[in-house]
Amino acid sequence: MLRFSVLTLFPDLIQDAVQTSITGRALRAGLIELQTIQIRDYAVNDYGQVDDALYGGGTGMLLRPEPIYAAWQDAQVDKNSNPVEQILANDHSPKIKTILLSPKGQVLNQKRVEELAKEDQLVLICGHYEGIDQRVLDEVVDLEISIGDYVLTGGEIAAIVLIDAVSRLVPGVLPRDEAHELESHSLGRLEQPHYTRPANWQGRTVPDVLTSGHQAKIDRHQYLASLAETMRKRPDLFNQLQLDPADYRDLIEFYRSNACQ
Repeated sequence: MLRFSVLTLFPDLIQDAVQTSITGRALRAGLIELQTIQIRDYAVNDYGQVDDALYGGGTGMLLRPEPIYAAWQDAQVDKNSNPVEQILANDHSPKIKTILLSPKGQVLNQKRVEELAKEDQLVLICGHYEGIDQRVLDEVVDLEISIGDYVLTGGEIAAIVLIDAVSRLVPGVLPRDEAHELESHSLGRLEQPHYTRPANWQGRTVPDVLTSGHQAKIDRHQYLASLAETMRKRPDLFNQLQLDPADYRDLIEFYRSNACQ
């Protein structure tokens, strides 16, 4: 079971999102575990203060190191298990990785998601305001991750995205464990277009090969359609693919055939 521990000022936002749909079913089935830790519970005074002005000047406030560090320490302890279980767990050296959700981090991709799904516990730190004191980040953070080259008001939405993407790779979460293997990005290319009934909708028809029943031809068509979709929408990914001459030849013919339809 993979455990997500989220350090946040808005735990309800995380809980509400993760407890729905596929991740919600995974939680109820015990396939993943979600722990939200309210950073303000570790405030530095009775007023609930967790932030302060920046040294050196500048606008905005910065999360102080003490609340973050205390919350992070609590994330290492499983309060639902007894001391003996804790000792046994430590003997097995659980794989714990601490991640800061940050616009300065490495952009999340499927390869990184697959790596994170192999961990036993992911501790996710959600920043706010102008961010978090660098000293505590240097102390506890293993990896900074971004979900794109833009800035959000806080790390919660990014944490939800990461939890959703990683959870799908936990065995038993999807109806078929191999279901994710043919999805976009899992093979380095995008999925092909998909179709369902009716076969003719507003004059637009499903490709004949998909209704032919000839599985080998269907498989080849789907592969070429996937390559074409990648070349059209994500040429950066397409240029990284290692295709043989037959693939290029068939892809050219695929384009010609579809252009005439």
